[in-house]
Amino acid sequence: MGSEESNDLLKGVSWKSVGNAANESSGAPVIKKRLPKKIRQVPDYYFLPRKSLPSAIAIYGACIAAGIGAGMLIEVWVKKKIKEDGGIIWEKKKD
Repeated sequence: MGSEESNDLLKGVSWKSVGNAANESSGAPVIKKRLPKKIRQVPDYYFLPRKSLPSAIAIYGACIAAGIGAGMLIEVWVKKKIKEDGGIIWEKKKD
């Protein structure tokens, strides 16, 4: 409140000299990389090779059929357990 000077510490700094001093202090020359003008297109099969369509259908179809079969077996097993227990799925315990 007593002084009207700003407390800016970087008021009289020459920014060009600061940038040059930082580059010269490391001792190694700075190499600027240029961005490529053209972006290379990478094909889809470069990272993940694809299988032929018939083999893919056979593999995925077998997996889906196995999942459906397992679900049907579990359903039959659950129905059998319910019949063995007298049709009661769960009971609430009365205290």
